Amino acid sequence: MNDSFVAPTVDWLYLAPILVVLGAGVVGVLIEAFVPARVRRTTQVVLALLATAAAFALVVVLWRDPTVQGADGAPYGVRVLGGSMVIDPFGLAIQGIVVLLAFLAILVIADKTSTGQDAFAPSAAAVPGSPYEDLTRRKGLEQTEVYPLVLFAVGGMMIFPATGNLLVMFVALEVLSLPLYVLSAMARRRRLLSQEASFKYFLLGAFASALFVFGVALVYGFAGSVDLVEVYQSLATPEGPLATMPGLVVVGVLLILAGLLFKIGAAPFHAWTPDVYQGAPTPVTGFMAACTKAAAFGALLRVLYVVSLGLAQSSLATREDLFVALWIVTLLTMVVGTVVGAVQTDVKRLLAYSSIAHAGFILVGVVGFSQLSLRATVFYLLVYGLATVGAFAVVTLVRETAPVRERVPAAVGAGAAGTDATGDAGDNVTDGATEQPVAVLGEATHLAQWAGLGRRSPWLAGVFSLFLLSMAGIPLTAGFVAKFTAFGAAVAGPDGQGGGSTWVLAVVGVLASAVAVFFYVRIIVLMFFTAPSGGPADGADDDRAAVEGPGVTVVRSTGPTTIAIAVCALGVLVLGVFPSPVLDLAAEAVKFVP
Repeated sequence: MNDSFVAPTVDWLYLAPILVVLGAGVVGVLIEAFVPARVRRTTQVVLALLATAAAFALVVVLWRDPTVQGADGAPYGVRVLGGSMVIDPFGLAIQGIVVLLAFLAILVIADKTSTGQDAFAPSAAAVPGSPYEDLTRRKGLEQTEVYPLVLFAVGGMMIFPATGNLLVMFVALEVLSLPLYVLSAMARRRRLLSQEASFKYFLLGAFASALFVFGVALVYGFAGSVDLVEVYQSLATPEGPLATMPGLVVVGVLLILAGLLFKIGAAPFHAWTPDVYQGAPTPVTGFMAACTKAAAFGALLRVLYVVSLGLAQSSLATREDLFVALWIVTLLTMVVGTVVGAVQTDVKRLLAYSSIAHAGFILVGVVGFSQLSLRATVFYLLVYGLATVGAFAVVTLVRETAPVRERVPAAVGAGAAGTDATGDAGDNVTDGATEQPVAVLGEATHLAQWAGLGRRSPWLAGVFSLFLLSMAGIPLTAGFVAKFTAFGAAVAGPDGQGGGSTWVLAVVGVLASAVAVFFYVRIIVLMFFTAPSGGPADGADDDRAAVEGPGVTVVRSTGPTTIAIAVCALGVLVLGVFPSPVLDLAAEAVKFVP
């Protein structure tokens, strides 16, 4: 027996937020196996909410840890598991944003609304329109596996920005991605569209993961390690391998960045975004849009800044290659997101292209390569996440209706927009204009269906307008402050003194924001200044038509979605009027070194 083996010491406390979430995911799997079906859903929802709340509390506790904050001149952060995990203010800030947004998203996922049904198919593996699927609906089965999948995805998202090892980063990428591939295919209605979205996401995600792994292999061939600290040291050593192999590390880093840019939906890696956002269950879309973007930007910044700092100290000007690539991606992302988004007629696709445009706006700040850039990015991710979760939560409540006698058969138009491909009628309600029973179907996502929503549900239309105005960057909303800080960081440049070409991106960002205002305001005009299709011209002669427009209804939340929307709206308003405390916290979060 070899007596020289020394067991590694693991500081479990610093991993506690991640362990709580992943541990809850494992417990959720056991609940599926052993807890009776009648209480399974309630148990899963409570567990998921408690896990994310506890993780956020632990992040706050670690934030106050003097070792993490680098007291007495010590380096910022704690290296755990041999450097595989780096617990520092930056990683904790991203983790806090992810679990906070995940908590709000789980509230939306858990809401059954007044129809008594959630957004997920009773049996996701069933063939759409098959007798087996009809049987599962009649039996009232529920997919409570959704909650462990969400927790595993959140766990991967928490590891993603806090790792100091490229292989561990790849593992985290897969841990967060695989549950999202499954969740995207679980929509209750428009089943074929949902499964198509999942397949596209999986296929393109596999290519992105392959690019990431190939990039890691090239970086390993250059530095002889996948640890970011050792990669930084190899880059910063003038007499090191960089002198003979500069192209190897540049190509490797670009491939790694391609894999990360895919997750944030940046052009030209954005093709999956509109299809997946449209086809996935709407609560999952909100969760994916907010939390995945935050985690991916955290990982992108950690890799990007470590590499750029190393290249800045090298004897070769290879940092310019990295800068030019990001400059082009940022410009292309803003242009694609705003120009293509302006012609969309589906609300979910419009928000998808809005997500692409916002990825470009955040990249404008990132390219500044300064602490101002990091602060702006952290603040922007929080603001964008709140507006996005809130906006998709609103979309879940605006539904299509059809007369019960004219229900679409399950085999007709499966997966087509505007039809209930499964024949799942949901709850029967009475149309206010005709006094006839109607069936509540899927979300009403065509823009024309949102006409007159301000008359049917003024409060819902009002908060949705608030989220849209924040995305547009209108003053007194959090989105304005977020864009101002991001563009300001770009103008300041890498040294904080101005100069360089990053100001060009800031100018393009301002122009793109002006174009984006068009499609945000267009929805507001539809909701408040356009009569419902087929309804009274002035909306005043028939109060019943103002409450229930033909073909569209607003279902009531049972509580969780209302709480999520209220918290998101409050956050957007407060951060727009009093942003300083959160900006100060974001400034503390940028304290990380390779």
